[in-house]
Amino acid sequence: MSPAHPFPIPTQMYLNNKYVDAKSSKRLTIVNPFDETVVTTEVQCAGPEDIDIAVANAQAAFKGPWSTYTGTQRAKVLNKFADLLEENANEFSYLDAICMGMPVAINSTLMVPGAAQVFRYYAGWADKIAGESYNPDDGLVKIVRHAPLGVCVGIAPWNFPVTYAGLKIAPALAAGNSYIHKSSEKSPLSSIAIGRLVEQAGFPAGVLQFVTGDGETGAALASHMKIDMVSFTGSTTTGRAVSNLASKSNMKRVTLELGGKSAALVFEDADIPNAVGQVSDGFLFNSGQVCVAMSRLFVQETIVDGFVAAVKERFDVINKITGLDPRKPTTMYGPLANKDHFNRVMKYVEIGKKTAEVGYGASQKGTKGYFVTPTIFLNPSVDNPIRSEEIFGPVLVINTFKTVEEAVALANDTDTGLAASLYTSDLTRALTVAPKLEAGSVSINVGFFPNMNVPFGGFKQSGSGKELGKDGLMEYMNTQSIVINMNMPTKPKL
Repeated sequence: MSPAHPFPIPTQMYLNNKYVDAKSSKRLTIVNPFDETVVTTEVQCAGPEDIDIAVANAQAAFKGPWSTYTGTQRAKVLNKFADLLEENANEFSYLDAICMGMPVAINSTLMVPGAAQVFRYYAGWADKIAGESYNPDDGLVKIVRHAPLGVCVGIAPWNFPVTYAGLKIAPALAAGNSYIHKSSEKSPLSSIAIGRLVEQAGFPAGVLQFVTGDGETGAALASHMKIDMVSFTGSTTTGRAVSNLASKSNMKRVTLELGGKSAALVFEDADIPNAVGQVSDGFLFNSGQVCVAMSRLFVQETIVDGFVAAVKERFDVINKITGLDPRKPTTMYGPLANKDHFNRVMKYVEIGKKTAEVGYGASQKGTKGYFVTPTIFLNPSVDNPIRSEEIFGPVLVINTFKTVEEAVALANDTDTGLAASLYTSDLTRALTVAPKLEAGSVSINVGFFPNMNVPFGGFKQSGSGKELGKDGLMEYMNTQSIVINMNMPTKPKL
């Protein structure tokens, strides 16, 4: 443990229920986005040989001890793992704060407990994976059964490290698979640290393993011939690459949760205080680094002036408490995750200034760390990239609409379709508009955030497959049909 940190800084991989050094000599450097100090230069990257070892461990576990566990036994270790996650929430939150800037106050009270709840939710499913049977009215008994795939892999994004560990690991293990988790190279520390909970929870060796590395490690996983499934969350560009590698190797199953440019529609009859809070405070959660952030805001013309003024007021309040150390228990808004991402967001800010009115912010916050002021752009031209491209930062773009039809058309004018929201006091309008929005998830009078009870996944170029809910469990299973001829003559007994 470094004197500068209250918790150890983990750097190894976790394979077969122990921490081991990578065969590869490649290393990652982690920089604290709050003050730009180096946290470590020694996070180990898994190379092809390391991946082969991890896969062999996972295969042995899947075919060996893990295959003998009943659903009730799987549920027991999943529930124990959930308890251990919560017990160590402060440690994992601290590690995320120093490598990607999420405030400890948010992570330890919301995100880590939320991930634990996902484990408990899927623990509840572990002994309830039912099949089906059909009457033999045609002389055939038909049985449908669901079975685990085998060795599954999750490649997680950097913005919610512990959350995505829950979304991917829990359903895979509840279904009876073995699993290898690769964290983002930009936020690997909490995932490495979680590894030590595996044996404590009671998982046999090889069932759950953690590797670290950059895109080369991800490519080695996506293209591995003995991996049965890969679940990826990240950019659309990288998602295409993962899908191509999976297809060109062994045609492994792939689920993709990719980018979005989600829209919020505010109608003139909306509850204004509620809508203002959701599209400002809700949008700026995790400094706008959220895949379902409603970064396109469309406001009905009749209320736009007052509504925009109210949103600016909230942005101003939040700006005054931006720039603080995410390790402090009172900090609610952290920096952007790393220098490259900060530069990317600032590039979009400068692009936005070319054809849009600056409503608020649009500058770096302070001189230390990777902070950007909460930013509002008003009425950018149709061809301005800030209107159509995912920025993944605290940059809100506001336009207006006149009619319901125009609002729907504007919301759907995007290549992606991860989420959408709308604000109105007219229930008929809400239930009429929601199905017309080309998004995998739609929320009404509340900002959208994935809920463990219902499936989460996008339309169009926002990906394929689902996470969460029963659908998320079934992504990790093969479906087999068995047909029995009941009209065979009975052989006489000898």
